[in-house]
Amino acid sequence: MLVDSHAHLEMPQFADDLEQVIQRAKAAGLSHIINIGTDEESSVKSVELATQYGLIYAVVGIHPHEARLVSAATYDCLRKLAAHPKVVALGEMGLDYHYMHSSAVIQQEVFKQQLRLADELELPVVIHQREAEADALNILKEHPPAYGGVMHCFSGDEAMLNECLNMGLYISVAGPVSFKKAHCLRQLIAQVPADMLLLETDAPYLAPVPYRGKRNEPAYVKHTAQVVAELKGLSLDDIGRITSLNVRNLFGIPAGEEQSRVVYPIRRSLYVNLTNRCSNDCSFCARNKSYYVKGHNLSLEHEPTTDEVLEAITNQSGDYEEIVFCGFGEPLLRLDTIIEVAKQLKFQGLKIRINTNGQGNIIHKHNILP
Repeated sequence: MLVDSHAHLEMPQFADDLEQVIQRAKAAGLSHIINIGTDEESSVKSVELATQYGLIYAVVGIHPHEARLVSAATYDCLRKLAAHPKVVALGEMGLDYHYMHSSAVIQQEVFKQQLRLADELELPVVIHQREAEADALNILKEHPPAYGGVMHCFSGDEAMLNECLNMGLYISVAGPVSFKKAHCLRQLIAQVPADMLLLETDAPYLAPVPYRGKRNEPAYVKHTAQVVAELKGLSLDDIGRITSLNVRNLFGIPAGEEQSRVVYPIRRSLYVNLTNRCSNDCSFCARNKSYYVKGHNLSLEHEPTTDEVLEAITNQSGDYEEIVFCGFGEPLLRLDTIIEVAKQLKFQGLKIRINTNGQGNIIHKHNILP
């Protein structure tokens, strides 16, 4: 499934065919759309859309273009809207020095106020930045969002990218990554860890190739996802699954009942998750952060038997180049199961690989390589 983490479906460009736009999004495999407010009126409409459509969640806030119109009543309005159960963040807020519809001083003050409000409301933030890198970073360092945030439609340089990642901000990718001359942007996005990426359309703006120049809509996020998947050396399913989990983690959107995985596909490989145990306890290990690997839940309820592993492999559709024993723990702790499963898979002509911490001989107190 895919998620459009940033759209503006309340805008007049969708007034005539919103229902069809929603249906095309569902048909394209979208599970959720995050609709973003830019002022009081659009924030109210975003909440109304979230109330009307199950797949839509709302973000409420004031765009820097509108900063000059903000009053004390504006923040009261945002507080009331944020009480709605489907409001998941505050924004889009930030700085935009391209058009300067509001002065830099006013933009900066409203940005700071919204960051404080987000902390008060215990919400993450959606940040807009255009041609204001230094000031935006200085404000974020002064007021780091306590509940996380995302740099929407990232357009900064490598230094800004690293600063954002060091602050724990997600990086959101929009249609421009697909543009012919966007070489520098693609190089930067390729550096971002997959678990820090979001996908967006910014609809109705910034339509990706092959729709560039036309009205954008959430269904088109699939084209951006395909470019990002290629940059990361992953499949479209991989990048959709990973970025959807990232959206849920940032915005606190419930995922429903997710079963732990005995086998899980990544690219053209099928991985086998035999155990959550490990003979090591490394400080840098991903196990210390989450049970999720590339968007897959690997928290085993019990260690699978040989028959359960073989059944899981048989039930997993797809043409895989290899079977890899590499789960959430050290697979060689279950050497006997590996031997029995691999023996049967070898008879089927499948390629087998094991990812290990290299301590199999220590674990079993003899040379296991033969």
